[in-house]
Amino acid sequence: MPEDHDWEAYKVPPTRTPVSERTTSVPNPVDYFQSAFNYVLDAPVTFIRDWIERWQNRNKFYYYHQKFRRVPDLSQCLEGDYLCYYEAEAQWRRDRMVDQEIVEIVRERMAACKQREGPNQFQNCAKEMELLAQVTKAYQDRYGDLGFHGNARTCLMKQKHRMMEERKAAQENQ
Repeated sequence: MPEDHDWEAYKVPPTRTPVSERTTSVPNPVDYFQSAFNYVLDAPVTFIRDWIERWQNRNKFYYYHQKFRRVPDLSQCLEGDYLCYYEAEAQWRRDRMVDQEIVEIVRERMAACKQREGPNQFQNCAKEMELLAQVTKAYQDRYGDLGFHGNARTCLMKQKHRMMEERKAAQENQ
């Protein structure tokens, strides 16, 4: 059937439902309630929401990575400053996760080089092997033997003991 109907050719039969005509002069209270709701509640809320959305769109901020400020090390915290202890512990945990990811990335690069080079991996991937050895040694020196429940205090004590052993070894060599 075509979209543009010729109403004269195809007359619509009259409906059997009568058109409702107002028989009373009293206004409908639902209309007053709807208009009051619109002006009292809906319009101000809609205005505020639109204003906030315009403000947020004007100050568009693209968020990629959360950047934390560096906090003092545990050795720099004052005695009894528990907030500083907590922040240093959180910073240490973030540093540990970053170091773990660095080791993992270097390990993946090493595996990709081995896969790519095949039998020539020892000669063509020597730089990646040396980098992996350096990164894993640094990670092991700092976080090794701490276990799963290691924290900033035990890591600091481990570094202190290692430094004392190095001093003692240097004195014995002289």
